[in-house]
Amino acid sequence: MANKHADQRVGIFIDIQNLYHSSKNLYNARVNYKELISHLLNNRKLIRAMAYVVQTEGVAGMEEASSEALKNKTTKSEGSFFDALKQEGIELRMKDIQVYPGGFKKADWDVGMAIDAVRMSDFLDVVILVTGDGDFIPLVQYLKWGRGREVEVCGFSRTTNSKLKEEADEFIVLEDIPKVLIRKKAVRKKGE
Repeated sequence: MANKHADQRVGIFIDIQNLYHSSKNLYNARVNYKELISHLLNNRKLIRAMAYVVQTEGVAGMEEASSEALKNKTTKSEGSFFDALKQEGIELRMKDIQVYPGGFKKADWDVGMAIDAVRMSDFLDVVILVTGDGDFIPLVQYLKWGRGREVEVCGFSRTTNSKLKEEADEFIVLEDIPKVLIRKKAVRKKGE
């Protein structure tokens, strides 16, 4: 476990797509980002919290639309979610989902998240990556050994890459954080 003290400068980088799908598929829940940030900081100094999001709603079925037509297609539910993140002091990095001929869709922020973490590492003592994606292993290694930063990874125990857990100075099990998962209520059908 990494040493934590109040004067550490912390940057938090959140892979929203990874968290959204894992929390939904594993727990039928959503993440309480206020509780998450508070727990991760553990009374340390937040320099920046960044969330990497992909605008997906309003894009489905528009494979043939021009990229210009896809801009500003955020629906009310995505907009509300993005607003809630901003209210928690989380800065958003946004891009539209990429839709390829034949309907294949790609939503990827890995390179952008890695570049931001490297850029900001000059004024951070601790980098916290909230993701389970093993693609971030070289980033963790570089931040630790090339930049001398502590790197903490927070993710779901069942979906976080095992090598990513090993490489981090500390792995924080997301589902073990009190009040971080908000379970969706089951909808009861008539007659039950």
